[in-house]
Amino acid sequence: MSTTKNWFKTWFNTSYYHILYQNRNDKEAQFFIRNITSFLHIKQGDKLLDLGCGKGRHSIYLNSLGFDVTGADLSSNSIKHAKQFENDHLHFFEHDMRDPFTSKFDTIFNLFTSFGFFEDDTEDLLVLTNIKNGLQKNGKAVIDFMNAAKVIRNLVPEEVVSRGNIDFQIKRRFENGFIIKDIAFSADNEEHQYTERVKCLDYKKIEGFLQKAGLSIDSSFGDYDLSDFDATNSNRLILVVS
Repeated sequence: MSTTKNWFKTWFNTSYYHILYQNRNDKEAQFFIRNITSFLHIKQGDKLLDLGCGKGRHSIYLNSLGFDVTGADLSSNSIKHAKQFENDHLHFFEHDMRDPFTSKFDTIFNLFTSFGFFEDDTEDLLVLTNIKNGLQKNGKAVIDFMNAAKVIRNLVPEEVVSRGNIDFQIKRRFENGFIIKDIAFSADNEEHQYTERVKCLDYKKIEGFLQKAGLSIDSSFGDYDLSDFDATNSNRLILVVS
């Protein structure tokens, strides 16, 4: 059971997390990567960081495009899986994004809502400060976050998601500034319960965090096709910052 403020340390490190989310759209992810790397004019051999890389799906594709990629994630199990794909220009390591980096990068990616997990705003600010300090001169960072307003408006309170022989009972709610997802299921002769908590950060709130970290917004997009961000209708809030 995960009930602590660091829920992600437990949940992200389980096999069940990856079972629940096994149907993520790789074609959509690759479409976005092609679009954003083209927009940013990222060059062959540029050093990129995929911060919160999970099992490495974005990192691996970035590397296939000719970039020098480092993937970093808190989950030891995810990094262990990703390491099988390493090569001379693709490396993975276990890292808490609240800790500073020992290298600098031309571009830092924080993708698929890998931000806003922390109870305390100072920890979110610390992540952005680390990103700022981890960029080369003239480097850029890309933060791909949910459009919180639309997510709240379309929140599905309860549903059952079946993956093989596991039925995930999911309940969602908006509470104290967080979108909270309670996940309960039976597997391996045990009852399991986990909770996801993601902070509802709109454009203005994230912009305030960025300014405190010494970063500013260069561009904003509302979807993986890089359409303009619309606070009411966009599916994503994608920010290019420097």
